[in-house]
Amino acid sequence: MPAPTAEPPRGRTTYRHGNLRGALLDAALELAREGGPDAVSLREVTRRAGVSPNAAYRHFTHRGALVHAVSQAAMAHVARAMEAEFEAAPPAGEPAARARARFRAVGTGYIRFAVTEPGWFRTAFHVPADMVHAADTTAAGEGGLTPFELLGAALDGLVEVGALPAERRPGAEFLAWSAVHGLATLVIDGPLRGVTPEQAHDAGQDVITMLERGI
Repeated sequence: MPAPTAEPPRGRTTYRHGNLRGALLDAALELAREGGPDAVSLREVTRRAGVSPNAAYRHFTHRGALVHAVSQAAMAHVARAMEAEFEAAPPAGEPAARARARFRAVGTGYIRFAVTEPGWFRTAFHVPADMVHAADTTAAGEGGLTPFELLGAALDGLVEVGALPAERRPGAEFLAWSAVHGLATLVIDGPLRGVTPEQAHDAGQDVITMLERGI
């Protein structure tokens, strides 16, 4: 069952009172959804929020800070898509089946999000050079875990039920993430851009199966 995508912003985001930072971030997310991180500019964000450019500087001192905040918010959308994929999956009976279903769901949700929300997906993994070491405090889903942490938890679950040998667990998240992210990038920005969503889904299932057998 397809995981639900985030609701699109409805109409222009205009600041009236209260949370100016939130209004600016909403406008920036709308721009990122339309055109990825390069589409985010302080001038356009403030125009959409209905405030002067100077009003933004109390919350975002430069464009890099704004893009970083948008990147974190987009990453949280990725996490929620992964969570939704797992919630939408048919309930599995045995612990091993549930652990495998969770592992497959986090990968499936990740690829599905990339295909359905390429602007946000590109933005989620765009980190300005001067923000590399900024704390990732807003990149988590509803359960409080980031996409990377969701993957780690799924791998830990495989170990707990004996589906993944404990000695092969260290570093497995880097291998799994690289494979799934690589496919997602090829589909939205690489030579696989012409494939249909169904073909992308099928390729993703094959990659996840490869990971299950080879990690």
